[in-house]
Amino acid sequence: MRFVHVGREGRGARRRGVAAAVVLAGWGALLAAGCSPAGVDGARPGGSPPGTAAGAGSPGPSGTSGTSGSPPASVPPARGAVTVAGEVAKGLESPWGVAPLPGGDLLVASRDKGSISRVAAGSGTVTRIGSVPGVSPGGEGGLLGLALSPDFASDRMVYAYFTTEGDNRIARMRYDERRPAGQQLGAPDTVFRGIPKGLIHNGGRIAFGPDKMLYAGTGETGDTGLAQDKESLGGKILRMTPDGDPVHGNPEADSVVYSYGHRNVQGLAWDGDKRLWAAEFGQNTWDELNLIEPGVNYGWPEAEGKAGRPGMRDPVAVWKTDEASPSGIAWAQGSVWMAGLKGNRLWRIPLSGTAPVAEPEAFLEGKYGRLRSVVALGGDRLLLVTSETDGRGSPEAGDDRILTLTVR
Repeated sequence: MRFVHVGREGRGARRRGVAAAVVLAGWGALLAAGCSPAGVDGARPGGSPPGTAAGAGSPGPSGTSGTSGSPPASVPPARGAVTVAGEVAKGLESPWGVAPLPGGDLLVASRDKGSISRVAAGSGTVTRIGSVPGVSPGGEGGLLGLALSPDFASDRMVYAYFTTEGDNRIARMRYDERRPAGQQLGAPDTVFRGIPKGLIHNGGRIAFGPDKMLYAGTGETGDTGLAQDKESLGGKILRMTPDGDPVHGNPEADSVVYSYGHRNVQGLAWDGDKRLWAAEFGQNTWDELNLIEPGVNYGWPEAEGKAGRPGMRDPVAVWKTDEASPSGIAWAQGSVWMAGLKGNRLWRIPLSGTAPVAEPEAFLEGKYGRLRSVVALGGDRLLLVTSETDGRGSPEAGDDRILTLTVR
């Protein structure tokens, strides 16, 4: 299989001049009330933590994998819909990770600046709260994923995945709103280090799962052999405690490696039955959405797409690489919603249990350029983050943006 030493986030095509409706004042009210304005945008078709219930495609209490037993309570329709309800913020530079705060405001990471800003829900005002020391941006590296501690209400800890001069690592910082703007982040406490870094394929998405453990998607940095090497942290999904320690019940004792054989994981999300899903870049042929289970080999570099290789797990859904280049994903309304970078579109994958109800469906194609992150806000509401200022897009006035969506 040929390997090309270039990043495959793609070069964003120029959008066709479609602007979002601006509903800044209403966004905070939507978050508080759980309601959304009407209107539909036309669509174009296109493992989980130990302790969850066995029989739902998730490990049981012993960490062994179950199979799908009973049908889900409801099945999403084959065709969905997306409404752009408003523009939360604009003028952002290389936004990557997003973490919603209690009350509706957002924390947003700038990949290339190495800084974190707060976006006010009601006004859209962007205020820099601080920078992360040691960030070394370059290529696809820099300040990437953000996540709030499961105990954020009491410990005020913000977790960040970022690239340094020597590695990718995860650190946590205390967020103190009482301090002056720009100085509200405490000194970073590194909880995990030593993840391989490269000009490309640094992974970077982090999220706390239903088990309150920290999950991280990593990349193989262009060194394809790392993905199959269980001793390497590259090309993996990692699972660790909030302090960065291996979790009892991981596939191998004293290891944070949860699954392997990945090329570049940039999307993590759990469905309503606590199953873990991940999106990752393929090489030249197939991008993938995978159902993640502990200890499973997802094939790279021996397999790409639905290869049917013995001992390797095929993806649930695939896309041609110029239609996706997937980044963040979120779960809402019975579907996985996946942001496409090179694809310049938002994908909907409706699921009945672990099986697609219909072919993936594309929305917003070409309207906002490269799409980086999707965040579920509960119910039918999503946040969508564009990525036109990352050096591979065609930025226009106002880029980059955060949009609110209502979906079904």
